[in-house]
This record gives sequence, C-alpha cells and structure tokens, in this order.
Amino acid sequence: MTELLNTLYVQTPGTSLHLDGDAVRIYHPDQTGRRLLPLARIDHLVLFGGVTATDDLIIRCAEDGRSISWLTANGRFRVRTVGPTTGNPLLRQAQHRAADTDQQRHQLATAVVAGKIHNARQVLLRAARDTRGHRQTALRASAELLAGRLALLAEAGTVEEILGVEGVAARDYFAAMPYLLTDSKTWHASGRNKRPPTDPLNCLLSFLYGMLRVAVQGALEQVGLDPYIGFLHGVRPGKPALALDLMEEFRPLLVDRLAVTMLNRRQLAKDDFEALPNGGYRLTDAGRREVLSAWQHSRQREWPHHQLGRDVPAALLPLVQARLLARHLRGDLAAYQPWTVN
Repeated sequence: MTELLNTLYVQTPGTSLHLDGDAVRIYHPDQTGRRLLPLARIDHLVLFGGVTATDDLIIRCAEDGRSISWLTANGRFRVRTVGPTTGNPLLRQAQHRAADTDQQRHQLATAVVAGKIHNARQVLLRAARDTRGHRQTALRASAELLAGRLALLAEAGTVEEILGVEGVAARDYFAAMPYLLTDSKTWHASGRNKRPPTDPLNCLLSFLYGMLRVAVQGALEQVGLDPYIGFLHGVRPGKPALALDLMEEFRPLLVDRLAVTMLNRRQLAKDDFEALPNGGYRLTDAGRREVLSAWQHSRQREWPHHQLGRDVPAALLPLVQARLLARHLRGDLAAYQPWTVN
C-alpha cells in the first residue's frame, strides 16, 4: 500500500524555501518564527509566482524523487523539476509503440473519453437527486444527452471521431453547469471558457485543473510512463498529452464537483475573485488559500475503485490508474479500464 503523503503548496510572493537537514525551512521577511517541515512527509512541492527554492533544496528533492512544480498565480503550469527518470525503459518503448498502433490508440482514446463522459453524467445525476423543479429537469435532460454521447462513442471509428464526440459531450455537460449552482446569477456561469476564464466558476475550474495536472503528471513520472506521449491528445512539443489523457476521467468528480460544492456552500465569496482588465477573473491570495485547503482536504476522501475492490483516497487515484495503464501496455491486462463511479 502506498503511503498517503502531503503536497506542500506555497503561494505568498517573497517566500523562499531552504534545505535544513532533512526538512524544508520556509522563510518570509515579513513573518517571524522558524517554520520547518520534514521532507519525509512531503511527496511534492507546488510553488506559485514569486516563491523561490534554493539550489540545495531542489537537488535534494531531485535525489529523493520528489518533484517541484512552479505555477502562475492562476494555477497555470510553468516548469517542473524531477530527478532521474524512473521505471523500466521497456515500458516507455511499449507506450510509444501503442501510440503508433491505430487499434491500440483507438481503444485507449475510447476508454479515456468513456470514463470522462460516464463520470460527468454521474455529477449531473447526483445533483439532480438533490434538487427539484426546473433545475432537476434540466440536469436529467443533460444526463440523458450524455448517455446518447456514450452510445455515439461506441460507433466512432477514428481518434478524430472520438475527439469529436468528446467535444460535443463537453459542450452538453458545461451547458448544464448553471443548473448545478444554487445561485448561478451570482457566479455568472455560462458554459466552459478559458484563457482567460470570464467568470468565477471557470476561474475556479481552471485553477483546480492545474492542481490535477500536477498530480497526474507526477503519478505518470513515478510509474515510469512518458507524460508527453498520449493516445487521445495529439503529440505536440511541450504538451503533456498522456497527462491530459489521464486527467479526463478525474475532471468531473475530483474537480468539477469540488468547485460547484465550494460555491454552493459559500466557501468562496465574490471578493475571493478579482476581475481583470481583459475581462478575465483570477483568485485573490485569500481565495487561493481557501481553494488549496479544500483541494488538500478533498484528496483525503476515499472513493470506491471497482477493479481493486476497495476504496482509494483521491490523492492516490492517479497513481493507481497510471499503474493499471502501465500493466496494460506491458501486456499484463487485456484492456485499460478508466476509473468510474456509479
């Protein structure tokens, strides 16, 4: 059983991180006291804009297999440091061959999208059970649309057609987002948009997707898979195609549901978001602290995993699925099954 460790998030500009024996020392010139955290309890460091780490800490983390990610204030990925590549190179060879084999790529792309649509449908159905009136009707109608998209997915003959089904299903799903919110007018929810996100909900989703990417890419690297060679998403320089693939099945339940819950429970207020001159939104420092706290707490929640026959903490789900994908690529499993919840 893999031990559930913690990810250290540091967001205050001007903060510096230092190696202090077997611990990380966090320093900020405006804060008194000496804050030490044992490295043995940390699996990853996520640093936002304006936060620095000393060379000796970066090298120690690389030697220990502990990655460090730098993100913008909006949660967009900037750079990541890791140690020596882990895993068997034969696994990466098998991954590359699968990406070049039409049949295997088609099967894996179909599994990725099927998992995403299934879990998105579950988000809508669960919300419909907890509401009444026109919201319930709209959510159930959208869930039926997604059921139809799953049937259409089974008929897709190429990866391009699979991408087309995924795009239509995503449009249907995000069109139902306003009905997931108890106060959609306050949050101005109007489907999915990004770069920049033009309402608080999309701002929150983009930030949390950034956190999910960090977790998924780290899991792939830990297993020894190449995060940049995927099956659904095309291979492009600088694009972690496999990380984006594996993220799909987790987005609805681990991110979308959390974002909606936070807004419905008023864990965030309008002043936790800042309107930008370009029409976009970003989280304030206080808003980011609240979201990171909720994200860390949500990662401790256990979810059923039907293939394993037991519950698994959300923080370990990407690692479990990365290992199952590796087993499939090595030929130990006949097919890759995405993580889904009924």
